[in-house]
Amino acid sequence: MADDRTEHILDAALTAFCQYGYGKTTMQDIARAAGMSRAALYLHFPSKEDLFRAGSRRAHSRALVEVDTALAEQGDVLSRVDAAMAAYFGGLLAQISSSVHGGEVLDASLDVAGDVVREAHAALVARLASALQAAAAAGEVQFSTSDATAEDIALLLLAVADGLKKTTTDPRLRQERKALFLRLVHAGIAPPRHPLSEDNAPR
Repeated sequence: MADDRTEHILDAALTAFCQYGYGKTTMQDIARAAGMSRAALYLHFPSKEDLFRAGSRRAHSRALVEVDTALAEQGDVLSRVDAAMAAYFGGLLAQISSSVHGGEVLDASLDVAGDVVREAHAALVARLASALQAAAAAGEVQFSTSDATAEDIALLLLAVADGLKKTTTDPRLRQERKALFLRLVHAGIAPPRHPLSEDNAPR
């Protein structure tokens, strides 16, 4: 767990990156935002790249905690998975989405901290797949009829969620399309209802 001073530096760095963009932000800018000397800043982080990677690792770690919280809630598995994905990406984009340099900061995440991003994404997929697998074990869903695995479904849901962001800027329309896709997925993995189940039993 990072100490309070490190947390303060990472907060200040994120503010600076959002204000100036990754490329133009200097260690002096970050030191000024943190209210410390540049020499003191170098005692904590030897370079801007190291500082950015630490910030990325912290952001992804926090986002995964939000994923765990969403998946632990009550409700059907696809609703919980949907909430977990929203929490993950919402947490990562919370501050940079309002910055004119948000795109550059995201690009830097892949260029400077690509391994951190990939590791967190793999952890996200594993968590979503685990929730889906648990739902299958409980009889809530099944994958045999679709010839898919829980990981296949998790990756598909993430790919569609990412793709929908590029189809329209209208959040209402995006939500409607996502809801439709979730209904289609649910129909594809819902277990068949037994003809003599309670819901279908003669009245």
